[in-house]
Amino acid sequence: MTLLKTLLSTAAIAAALSSAPAQARELNFAIGHPPGSYTIQGGEEFAKTLSQETGGALGAKVYAMSLLNMAETSSGLREGLADIGTVMSTYFPAEFPATNFLMDASMLLNLMGAEAEAVAGPAYAGAMAEYVMLNCPECASEFAAQNQVYTGAAGTPGYGLNCTRPVATLDQLKGARLRIGGAAWARWSEAVGATPVTMSGNEMLEALSQGVLDCIVLAVPDVQNFGMGASVKHVTLGAPGGVYVASLTNVNREVWQELSESERAAFMKAAARGNAVATWAYHSGATEVLEKIRAGGVEVHQADAALRETSAAFVERDLSAMGETAKAKGLGRAPEMLAEFRPLVEKWVGLTKDIRDADALADLYWREIYSKVDVTRHGF
Repeated sequence: MTLLKTLLSTAAIAAALSSAPAQARELNFAIGHPPGSYTIQGGEEFAKTLSQETGGALGAKVYAMSLLNMAETSSGLREGLADIGTVMSTYFPAEFPATNFLMDASMLLNLMGAEAEAVAGPAYAGAMAEYVMLNCPECASEFAAQNQVYTGAAGTPGYGLNCTRPVATLDQLKGARLRIGGAAWARWSEAVGATPVTMSGNEMLEALSQGVLDCIVLAVPDVQNFGMGASVKHVTLGAPGGVYVASLTNVNREVWQELSESERAAFMKAAARGNAVATWAYHSGATEVLEKIRAGGVEVHQADAALRETSAAFVERDLSAMGETAKAKGLGRAPEMLAEFRPLVEKWVGLTKDIRDADALADLYWREIYSKVDVTRHGF
């Protein structure tokens, strides 16, 4: 009788365990931006959506500027120190030549008129995400070599000059030390007689406050995101232009492959939402930030006509040369990539010009890009 009771008790425990819900899995998500910044808002929206889409079985915890900084995120993601990470690919030119080639072309927006300028971030992020995930085997290979899977893009508004002194003319730019975040801006800086300086985004504030730099080439909202408001006294809009697109939700390749097919589909849905929220926060926040800094005494300038004309001429020359230059450096399909990508940017300017909020942008990104990613093959 005692043996029978023991067997029945054991069976009851086993049945209870088998019917209990599976333990939820939480992925750690490293973002090298400060708490409260637009990128963090996108990451938190990603985490919320991932949990909703999986019924709580899979979630993510965002670590803002704590688990890994921007310069550490790519290698940390590769080594499994983070499951998900925001990778600033331009920090790593040798590792991501194809992706950075597309990034370097962002100043082509300068040639597409006011309509493109008005939707620069949402349009370019859409074009980047579509091309990298659906049309760029070179991009997929370079992320795989870093043990990462690319899952989407978040973009900033057009880049301007955020300075400690007035810099709105060619004469004022001569010899100015500009912190730049990509090769195209370095080439532009040299073309207008300035000196490009490369450093991590986490080092910008100290360099600006100590006089090491005259200006940061950056989207205006990031002046506030990185706490540089007290050091920036002058902002110039209209030059150099171009946008920055971060790989917001890159995931460790081994982690990605461990997920079920339904979890990977949910991940893509969350990525569409998170990237849209971050991009729209930048887009809609630009006007608000400009009003705020003007009220705080910052002088906002427009690039003068000569600077705009010089910038446009630079972009034309640069686009003509960059495909062959990249090909000579080993990116064999570079001219074809640029020829494919330019009309895609134009398409995305048209798709985003009437978008009015983050929800609509998330729906657009999901419908046009993220839902089309084959999660049974992408990242394998």
